[in-house]
Amino acid sequence: MTSGKSLGLKQKFINHCRKKSVWVLPFNSGGCNGCAIELLTCVSPRSDVERFGILVKGSPRHADVLVVDGPVTTKLKDRLLRIYQQMPEPKAVVALGSCPASKGIFDGCYDVAGPLDKIIPVDVWVPGCPPRPEAIIHGIIKAMGKIGGLER
Repeated sequence: MTSGKSLGLKQKFINHCRKKSVWVLPFNSGGCNGCAIELLTCVSPRSDVERFGILVKGSPRHADVLVVDGPVTTKLKDRLLRIYQQMPEPKAVVALGSCPASKGIFDGCYDVAGPLDKIIPVDVWVPGCPPRPEAIIHGIIKAMGKIGGLER
């Protein structure tokens, strides 16, 4: 049996590790794939996001940061909500590009559900169409600060 004090130390250790090394789950909700290509550029050796402790994972149960790019369509809205709910706390959401913010070039399309912040809470906005890899890395690092409790 563990005491309450050791459980608190264990949780502090887990939180310390999580704020130094986040796992990112990319979610492409349709669109031109420009943002997805730029996000994958961040993983390449040229940008090397692993030096900041950022790893790309494929499971929402293991992810700390959800990166959404493209306009949220009505078909993918429920799936996005389910993925967001499956992520453990603390979690952060990064909206990548202009499509999640204002629907971008897909504004006025019949199948676009709306801006991302009307569906799930967004912590960091990364502007651009598509945003540069440096901006994406900066946005994910800001999300790391929110997870670690460094920013409110």
